[in-house]
Amino acid sequence: MPKNRGKEGSDDKLFGQVFMQRKMKEAVADMSFLLERGYGEASSCELVGHRYKLNKRQQQAIKGMAAGRTAVANRKAKQLTKEKLKGKEIIIDGFNLIILLESMLSQAYLFEGKDGAFRDLSSLHGTYKSVNQTEEAIQMVGSFLTMQEVSKVIWVFDKPVSNSGRMKTKLLEFAAIHNYNWEVLLENNPDKLIANSTAVAITSDAWILDRVNTWFNFIAAVIPHDYKYLVTC
Repeated sequence: MPKNRGKEGSDDKLFGQVFMQRKMKEAVADMSFLLERGYGEASSCELVGHRYKLNKRQQQAIKGMAAGRTAVANRKAKQLTKEKLKGKEIIIDGFNLIILLESMLSQAYLFEGKDGAFRDLSSLHGTYKSVNQTEEAIQMVGSFLTMQEVSKVIWVFDKPVSNSGRMKTKLLEFAAIHNYNWEVLLENNPDKLIANSTAVAITSDAWILDRVNTWFNFIAAVIPHDYKYLVTC
């Protein structure tokens, strides 16, 4: 089992230095302008990446942080505060949230986007493997949503991803122990299911955020105020 989802060896150099963060803020601003003007995400990121001489990992980061003004306004208008969660049904983009929490608990770099959502640089590549922080991440979700007195939690995972079935079993066993009203779904197209749901979504996926009725910024609610590895724009 992998130890954690902590930062890579070069990340302090790429993201930790003040001048690098300043350069990335400028890059995010430029890319956000292009997105607002209707340019495609991939072409905008490539253009801005070349302009600021960003490597692929840095380009991945600004891609997660950038968003046009219209998209930002739309997403923020649909965002609920934790006080509004009581009695609500919640639908969670499973791997998206779990991996973000694992990264945070592993002290990896996180990136706060123009829309306020947090993203990391982890990727599945068709396979999910639990890490040392997985259990703590699940406990964090359970404890927080219980405190908010939500009515039900629906976890949704990519069925084609290896070990999604194991995650389903782990979550249902955890829910049974703690008497949580949790349902776990394995779907071939989880993004579409979440986007079309009437439940409050928990995700940082931009495509989903543009389409949901309401969403909750879970990471913003639990990230420590003094988190050392946060890059903002």
